[in-house]
Amino acid sequence: MYIKRHIEAAIDRIAKRKSVVVITGARQVGKSTMLKEVKHGVNYVALNRPLVRQSAIDSPSLFFENYIPPVIVDEIQKAPELFEYIKDIVDGNGAKGQFYLTGSQSMKLMKNVTESLAGRAGIVKMLGLSLRELNGISYREPFLPTRGHLSDIVKERTAFNYGQITERIHKGGFPELYETDSSIRDWADYYSSYFQTYIEKDIKDLLNIRDEAAFVKFVKTTASLTGKLLNYSTIAEICGKDIKTVQSWMSVLESGGLVYLLQPYYNNLNKRLVKTPKLHFLDTGLACWLLGWNTPNQLVNGAMWGHIFETFVFSEVLKSYYNDGICDAPLYFYRDKEKNEIDLVIENGGILYPIEIKTTGDPTKAMVSNFKRLADIAGKTVGEGAVICLAKEPLPLTDTVQILPVDLI
Repeated sequence: MYIKRHIEAAIDRIAKRKSVVVITGARQVGKSTMLKEVKHGVNYVALNRPLVRQSAIDSPSLFFENYIPPVIVDEIQKAPELFEYIKDIVDGNGAKGQFYLTGSQSMKLMKNVTESLAGRAGIVKMLGLSLRELNGISYREPFLPTRGHLSDIVKERTAFNYGQITERIHKGGFPELYETDSSIRDWADYYSSYFQTYIEKDIKDLLNIRDEAAFVKFVKTTASLTGKLLNYSTIAEICGKDIKTVQSWMSVLESGGLVYLLQPYYNNLNKRLVKTPKLHFLDTGLACWLLGWNTPNQLVNGAMWGHIFETFVFSEVLKSYYNDGICDAPLYFYRDKEKNEIDLVIENGGILYPIEIKTTGDPTKAMVSNFKRLADIAGKTVGEGAVICLAKEPLPLTDTVQILPVDLI
């Protein structure tokens, strides 16, 4: 069963003004499935098939005579020879929406897009299924913690279901897990296969890894640090590798859509703010599998529940921006030298919207005491804020801060 994706509208919008649409994202988030669903009648070719890939590499000039645009080309980074020919075709006729290119290795893909298709391609980033999509909510505006957002999304809300939310956090967002009813054993089998495929097909193409065990330990360590400040020294020490190697490995996870390095909000006029990013492992299901949290109960009773929940909320907010075609989402966190922190800050039109993320169902005013620190940032206005949590109903916490249940992101 296909679950309608919110990013469809952004792709249609971009295809009306660009000749090429590039969709990047982690393996199996549903890029090609979505394109084939919404672009009926458009040719499709997958370059992960060896004979097709070799044909593209050996005879790129003939390739698009067999696969006439408009065409979806899956895993385009596997045949970089095609990019110059795509450039010639779009420069020759100027038609919009001719090529839909997908790739799970963003580092290789974006290098070729930048070199060959600059100005010709619109780029979107895709993550796994969002709560909005899973709940059948049609509202698709990028999230802001405002009364306007709340009044729009609450119209489509069903009853709050704690068990369903924790199950979805544990399951993760990969579409295949939602195609049929699945058991915990199916969940474990899926992630075991996914991770091995990722190592074999993505990582070995990008990195000359001689110590696979060390890389696996690195990925598990990264998952264990989700929702925390990034510390390369700590990761390097655990993995037994030097910092340069760990930084290289982290850049591959980041470009592959598995992790996100959330930057701190920083103003040159305020030297008290930290510059270290916060690490988020974007699919909480994969993180749970890597860490051995085999059931939702183990997750919510474990020591990392708060960090996993924060990462889940962050990823849902990020999805709302990516699904609107906004690749450079205006998302930050706040932390100063005195360790005063705000989990998430969204900037929109010179206004800073502060957000705290808590696993409680009964947030208190003390939890938002740091929101006032944003007033010290020159040239910015502090907007409405929220505590995103496990409360059952939205309620005002203060005059400017809402208690926002997690299913209303």
